[in-house]
Amino acid sequence: MSDSSTTTKRPAPPAAIILTPAAEKRVADLMAKAPDDAIGVKLSTPRRGCSGLAYSVDYVTEEAKFDEKIVTPGGTFYVDSASVLYLIGSTMDWQEDDFTAGFVFNNPNAQGTCGCGESFMV
Repeated sequence: MSDSSTTTKRPAPPAAIILTPAAEKRVADLMAKAPDDAIGVKLSTPRRGCSGLAYSVDYVTEEAKFDEKIVTPGGTFYVDSASVLYLIGSTMDWQEDDFTAGFVFNNPNAQGTCGCGESFMV
């Protein structure tokens, strides 16, 4: 009798959000000057603004059980578990010019944004 029980290793699912090289570099820059208790940087989508949801990036001091964890060369990037569904398939970039600097999101789930560009709706 042969042993028909085999273990099949499934590939890891793709991350909910893709960070561009510029975004990964910015995470590294943030972690280089992070408070001592910071373990990474976390993206969440709190309710605020004209359209309902906004992007918020903050230091995180402890890992939440269901948050998505993305390990980058410069540090760990987390996506808030309550925000993942709003962000699936998104790309996060870091852009700078003479007047502004900030994370820019290409989110295929956003159905619209407010006039000032601070918030979005799904």
